[in-house]
Amino acid sequence: MALFRLTAAAETAPLLRGEGQYLRPARSADFAAWTLLREESRAFLTPWEPTWPDDDLTRGAFRRRLRRQNDEMARDEAFAFLIFAEGSDQLMGGITIGGIRRGVAQAATLGYWMGERYAGRGRMTQAVAQVVAFGFSTLRLNRIEAACIPENHASAALLARNGFTEEGFARAYLRIDGEWRDHLLFAIVDGDAQRPRAGSQARG
Repeated sequence: MALFRLTAAAETAPLLRGEGQYLRPARSADFAAWTLLREESRAFLTPWEPTWPDDDLTRGAFRRRLRRQNDEMARDEAFAFLIFAEGSDQLMGGITIGGIRRGVAQAATLGYWMGERYAGRGRMTQAVAQVVAFGFSTLRLNRIEAACIPENHASAALLARNGFTEEGFARAYLRIDGEWRDHLLFAIVDGDAQRPRAGSQARG
């Protein structure tokens, strides 16, 4: 059963607050800011992401993205958030806890992206802490997984700062930027002693 029965999912879904930033699901009014940030960060993001569809930055594609986001929240399958600066409401990036598996697993997978101009400021370190706390406390998950290309040293370090443990290596794990790429596999389990609090000061 879904944890949230949402009629207007993006308006009533969880709002996660941290130090100097907050996270919430995307809304229709975010289209312009989202498109601008993604477009200006294209060269920065594409080496680490699946190939962008030709219409990825169009209003129609954004509407489909919102419908999928809202449906997945209502079905307790995934919770996607945009990351905003407190005060200015400037969009900085996005993070999703998805692929939620209930039953004996109680696990999910973490994915994230940060606009180029905001990278390296500790913003995503804090966002990961916020979403991990949400996953364990609100979604009642036992395990949260993440993966990154071995060459993505910044992402591997970010996960380590948030208490994730490197657990393995998967060959041709995901199709990234048009090619099947090997990935390092990470996970964090509820109760891990090194897990930081979501409201703690994040650096790096």
